[in-house]
Amino acid sequence: MLMKTDKKNKDKNKSKKKKKAPPVDFDKYLYYEKSVQNPQNELDFFNEKFSEIKGRKPLTLREDFCGTGAITCAWAAQGSEHFSYGVDLDPEPVDYGRKHHLAKLKPEDQKRVNYLLENVLTAQTPKVDIAFAFNFSYFIFKKRSELLDYFKKAKDALNDDGVFFIDLFGGPDSQTVMVDEIDHGDFKYYWECQQFNPLNNHCRFAIHFKRKGEKKVKNAFVYEWRMWVMSELKDILTEAGFSQCISYWEGEDEDGDGDGNFFVTEDAENCDAWVTYIAAVK
Repeated sequence: MLMKTDKKNKDKNKSKKKKKAPPVDFDKYLYYEKSVQNPQNELDFFNEKFSEIKGRKPLTLREDFCGTGAITCAWAAQGSEHFSYGVDLDPEPVDYGRKHHLAKLKPEDQKRVNYLLENVLTAQTPKVDIAFAFNFSYFIFKKRSELLDYFKKAKDALNDDGVFFIDLFGGPDSQTVMVDEIDHGDFKYYWECQQFNPLNNHCRFAIHFKRKGEKKVKNAFVYEWRMWVMSELKDILTEAGFSQCISYWEGEDEDGDGDGNFFVTEDAENCDAWVTYIAAVK
């Protein structure tokens, strides 16, 4: 009798267990920006590094593969002399950015922001001080010839003393099929390497999210890339006509973790996973 009673209660409790609800009105762009973007940090980086390289303040900016254009909008909001251009082929994130970022700016700032729903290889914008492609977006170019063509276009978009910035990531963990989980309190962010081919560095990465009490939103963003390495990128940038390629590396805090400060170097210790930048000077 005890065994039967225990089983009955167990089944009863199991049936009453609260099921996780599916996500309702999940805003994947909001959670993407909360997880991987900090426009103010990017602005600080651009202003600091450009001034170090050129000895003046940058005023105009072009963001390739801009997505929602959060950085594009934040740039123009710095002051009346700042103008920005965001280029992206996908209308969905661009429309989102217009509604959630551009609309929040002062009317006078909105006039200095320009979204272009175009291909980064063909989009024409006024010459700018800074052009950039972040969040590894240019990894979409898997052939060297394609990437070279893009870097040439990026150089052409710059003023005579302009600088082109890109970010990149690497380390052994980035070439291993695995999932990295980060707890943001009210939600979790997952960065997954789903596939990596060591013969050509072709890879597939995905971003998942999970809000408390809800099912995981799988493959909110999926990327089919070629993982380019620092030496390859600097060679191709040089071939594209840039006069100088500056490599940065992140400093460490007392625990050995990244401290958010990037310094110029040509020698670094390989970490399990890292993110850094290249500045290509026209």
